[in-house]
Amino acid sequence: MLEDVSPYEITPGPSNSLIRAGQAANQAASRIAFDEYRTNRTAQTLRAQQADLANFSRFLHEVKISDAPSGALLQTDPTAWQGITHGLVLAYREWLMAGGYAVATVNRRLASVKRYANLALVGSATGSTSYDEIEKIKGVRGFGHKAGRNRDAKRDEAGTPTRVGAKKPYKAVTLMPLQAKILKEQPSTPQGRRDALLICLLLDHGLRCGEVAALTIDNFDPIAGTMTFYRQKVDKRQTHKLTGDTLLALRAWIESGDAPTSGSLLRGSRKGGALTHVGMSARAITARVRELGYTVGIETLSAHDCRHYWATRATQQGTHPRALQQAGGWNSPAMVMRYVDESEIANAGVIV
Repeated sequence: MLEDVSPYEITPGPSNSLIRAGQAANQAASRIAFDEYRTNRTAQTLRAQQADLANFSRFLHEVKISDAPSGALLQTDPTAWQGITHGLVLAYREWLMAGGYAVATVNRRLASVKRYANLALVGSATGSTSYDEIEKIKGVRGFGHKAGRNRDAKRDEAGTPTRVGAKKPYKAVTLMPLQAKILKEQPSTPQGRRDALLICLLLDHGLRCGEVAALTIDNFDPIAGTMTFYRQKVDKRQTHKLTGDTLLALRAWIESGDAPTSGSLLRGSRKGGALTHVGMSARAITARVRELGYTVGIETLSAHDCRHYWATRATQQGTHPRALQQAGGWNSPAMVMRYVDESEIANAGVIV
């Protein structure tokens, strides 16, 4: 039986035909491709894909497929994809839309399903699964901006919700320069000095929340005025020249004795403001930024909003998109523009 063949070894005996050996080789290649793909993904990406595939499994069960595999099996075992067709993938897309999922969520979940289906089925394209079927699965498209907007409009007309759950569509909060200035001017207390450094890292350097949480005291050279750190999302190690405000905040944090001598750069704090010896997690940073936002009249300020502010401000000051792309740790110019607010006057930056 093919199932008895090791996924990494092809050792056809005298009784094995060339066809059987080829099928076993395909299965081995499929499993290797699966393992290599998962090895090269971050834990965060794998968690997101696990949620997507669990949702796909839920769809399969809801359409009464009795032997539908679990999401965990779909993510780890290429043989679990046997029998998946482009018709099922297309039906899944429409099921998501009918269920009120946001277009961005539909596109992401569809991409996860297609990625794993392609990895699994290419290696086992025999019998009921043909390469033509694989190409058809790849051809099931998500929705671009215009198409998504049109589909949402039709869902509104039909009374179908366009969001599942309480989460609202993300729109960056617009920070004004005066609000940013006030956020940087924190009290001269241990917690205040920490908060000032936190805000400077977000507003002046556009760091992601997780990147700030991962910073250690050793990432900084206060004499050279630099910060060298790793961007996990894009697998890049970068060095930033600290802005004047960030350098002042860093030195105040270190020279006051508040900063740790090793480990996480930012220390957590209790409700009363006393610092702990535990580093700030991404969740703690999110909660603290939100709380600081209240002081400038913003109820939902996030680290992501600060990154938007940084990108928009840099663009307004004349930063070239390529330089901004590098500094922000984006892989494509298109991503840069998603973080830049449009000018109130459409042709304000046009020189004629």
